[in-house]
Amino acid sequence: MMPDSESTLCPVPQEQRPINEYEALKSAWILGWGALPLHRYGRKLGFFSLGAALLASPIAAASFPPAKYPLSFTLATLLGLGLALGLLVLRIFLGWFYIADRLRSERVIYEESGWYDGQTWPKPPEVLVRDRLIVQYQVSPILRRLGVTLGGVFALLVFAVGALALWAPDLSPGR
Repeated sequence: MMPDSESTLCPVPQEQRPINEYEALKSAWILGWGALPLHRYGRKLGFFSLGAALLASPIAAASFPPAKYPLSFTLATLLGLGLALGLLVLRIFLGWFYIADRLRSERVIYEESGWYDGQTWPKPPEVLVRDRLIVQYQVSPILRRLGVTLGGVFALLVFAVGALALWAPDLSPGR
C-alpha cells in the first residue's frame, strides 16, 4: 500500500490537520450535533430545551409564583430556556466556524511541540481544493442550519424579553 502523499509531505501533526480536526468535530459529543440529520439535530435540541426549561422554571418561580403570575412565569422560563439554548448553539456554531476557517485557509498554522514554536504550512493545490470542497458541501450547510437556529433562538429571546417588559407585574418593593 502506497503512503498518502499528503502524510509524507505534510509537517503538520496529525491532530492539527484541518481534515482531521473536521472529522474529530463531526464525532464530538455536543459539537457534532450540528452534523446530525435534521430530525436527530432537532431531537437533541428539544431534549436540551426540556432540560433547560426544567432548570429555568424554579428560578422563574422565585420571581413570578406560577399560581399568581402564570404568564410572567412562563415568559421567564422561556427566557431562561432561550439563554441556555442560545449559548449551546452559539458554542456549536463557533466550533464549526473555526473548522470552516481552517479548511478554507491557504495556510495551516500549527505547533510542533508547544505554543512557543508556531509554524505555517502552505497547502498544496490539491489539498486546498479538497478542503474547500468540504467547506462548500459539508460545513456550509451545517453553518446555515446553526445560523437559522440562532436566529430562531434570538427571536425567542426578543419575544420573551419584550413580553416580560410589557406584561410582568411590577415587583419593586414598596408598591
